Amino acid sequence: MHKSCYFLAGGLATLWLISCDHRDGDMAPRTENVSLFRELASEDLGGTAASEISAYDPLSKRIFTVNNETVAKVEVLEVSSTGLTKLAPINVSALGGVANSVAVSNGKLAIALEATNKQAAGSVLIVDTRSLAVEKTIPVGALPDMVTYSPNGRYIVTADEGEPNAGYTIDPVGSVSIIDVSNNYSVKTLTFEAFDSQKTTLMANGFRFFGPKATLAQDIEPEYVAISPDSRKAWVTLQENNAIAEIDLVAGGILRIVPLGLKDVSLPLNAIDPSDRDTKIELATWPIKTFYLPDAIAQFQANGNSYLITADEGDTRDYSGYSEEARISTLTLDPVAFPTGATLKNVANLGRMLVTKSLGDTDGDGDYDVLYGIGGRGFSILSASTGQRIYFSGKTLEEKVIAAGLYDDTRSDDKGVEPEGVTVGLVNGRPIAFIALERADAIAIYDLSDPTNPEFRQLLPTGDAPEGIHFVPASSSPTGRSLLVVSSEGDGTVKIYQPDFL
Repeated sequence: MHKSCYFLAGGLATLWLISCDHRDGDMAPRTENVSLFRELASEDLGGTAASEISAYDPLSKRIFTVNNETVAKVEVLEVSSTGLTKLAPINVSALGGVANSVAVSNGKLAIALEATNKQAAGSVLIVDTRSLAVEKTIPVGALPDMVTYSPNGRYIVTADEGEPNAGYTIDPVGSVSIIDVSNNYSVKTLTFEAFDSQKTTLMANGFRFFGPKATLAQDIEPEYVAISPDSRKAWVTLQENNAIAEIDLVAGGILRIVPLGLKDVSLPLNAIDPSDRDTKIELATWPIKTFYLPDAIAQFQANGNSYLITADEGDTRDYSGYSEEARISTLTLDPVAFPTGATLKNVANLGRMLVTKSLGDTDGDGDYDVLYGIGGRGFSILSASTGQRIYFSGKTLEEKVIAAGLYDDTRSDDKGVEPEGVTVGLVNGRPIAFIALERADAIAIYDLSDPTNPEFRQLLPTGDAPEGIHFVPASSSPTGRSLLVVSSEGDGTVKIYQPDFL
């Protein structure tokens, strides 16, 4: 005989339900439906930039969210059976510049804080999640853009982007900082000078190196970090460079740089809509290539192997002192490489599409022989051991968005749906990916059990421009179910979603 038990708590957008099956006194969790996540609770923290990145602490049952709308602070939201309660924030404006990222482990909140002078060394603040007292300030590289803990809690790792100033006259080196929590928060900051001799080989495989007067170490801009389950390795996206760096956390060294190659838009699988002026949404092939340029990265295991998934957002360098951006209509196209160049430059075709002018004139005669676009408009899965791409979503992700009526055609000339964030959580023992689509205001949910053929499960509408996505496993959730915390930069909301039961 078996029976179900239920606990209901009101006060949320949807009732929280904890359910279990009794079999001979044992309690077994019910199966969650990853095809049906629903909004559970929401909190409006302000306007643009009021909600960027969030982390959840199971010990204090609090969500911590970066808010840079007016001053640099971290919002504190308490999760309870009545919903979300906004507590007093952690104001960090006197300690540096903008707060960029947060992470939690063992009751300690790590806040990545750039310096007031963005090109100077940044810092990581350690805050007790219950008392909210700042316990430690740790120096890291310039512009720590993302911070995360290793699964075992021993290491804190930051991706120190090292962006140049607006005039491109000061360009700090990009770096990765490893903080050893067990050794009194000692820090080792890794830079990329040792790879200077590999420039030619890296670039031949799709690595971008193009900043004016930059060394390789200056040109590299680390963006996001994923860490292996055994806490021994990290993988860091080098977004503007179209590459991933593999890091040995234990030895404290950079093992290799993996260039990510190019997407060929002339192939039907990779079709895009490149125009915001053609009065229609139509995916088609074109004689261009695009760089993947991933933002977020996550690690997951499937069938005993380790994989990486990247959100191939795309990004450009666009400063007053140097900009790589150009619309194809403004470029001189080689008549041999592009015999229908005048037609391609029509605004209803390729004319409006943004490309990089940093390369493409292969013979040095002043016209463009190859056109290189920005961003993959999808997601990739790579082998963590080899770095080889084993799957790319191609046009299929945008097809799902179009079918749902969520595609924003005004972004067709730029980076399409713009996949920015990605995280992977175990639901029912299966790896499930959540991919934030900044320009579709939605989360795409996929089952990654077969990494070579991910299974689409749901397109989940969110707030405006979802920036941060954080998965809370059912074992750590106050509701007894998996939770997805979504921070949306455009409208300043934090929303919590949870799945129905099957």
